[in-house]
Amino acid sequence: MSNLGRFMGAFALALFIGATSLAASQVSTIKDGWLVMKVHSEMVDEEVLNGSNIDVDVDNGVVTLQGTVPSEAARSRAIAVAKANDGVKNVVDQLKIGPAKGTNMAGKADRAENTAERAADKTARAGEKAADKTVSATKRTGRAIDDGWIKSKIYAQYMVDWNTVLDDSDIDVDVDNNVVTLNGTVKSAAAKAKAVATAKATDGVKSVRDNLKVAAGTR
Repeated sequence: MSNLGRFMGAFALALFIGATSLAASQVSTIKDGWLVMKVHSEMVDEEVLNGSNIDVDVDNGVVTLQGTVPSEAARSRAIAVAKANDGVKNVVDQLKIGPAKGTNMAGKADRAENTAERAADKTARAGEKAADKTVSATKRTGRAIDDGWIKSKIYAQYMVDWNTVLDDSDIDVDVDNNVVTLNGTVKSAAAKAKAVATAKATDGVKSVRDNLKVAAGTR
């Protein structure tokens, strides 16, 4: 083989390795963002996590849990929920046991009352079938509406749009006394509007502070 041939072969191999590495990096980034949403979505229905306020961070498949939980049982459950997701390589536990900011017991009572009223209305309108659906809905939202629940609920709703308008988004959700702050990047103005609208429409949210930025090179 001539020197030119060897050079061209080495050059092609270098390009292939570079492209493969870039693709792997992009897949890892997308997967990490998806895992943040997925882990949060799994926590929405966990009654043992009532009163928790958990931050989920993912780096190359390694999940770090920070924030507060009300008990050792809640800590164990949060870790188990995170570990059970496909793609999770390891879980780093930095959770602390203690009261979470923004736990709204009045909101819990109001939510329970509203749930009962909705159940009664559905039963009256559609009979047994609607009643069954109401029971199912109640089980899906067993946690009280507090800052931690709101955060996980918003992430769960974002996951629905992960493969469409919110694809490639990197959104950080923070909730303080039912006020939501959105930081991070989205790929378009439409994604920004969708993220804000979704947060605003979530039960218990008083207002939304939009600090999202449209990523460079997108519209």
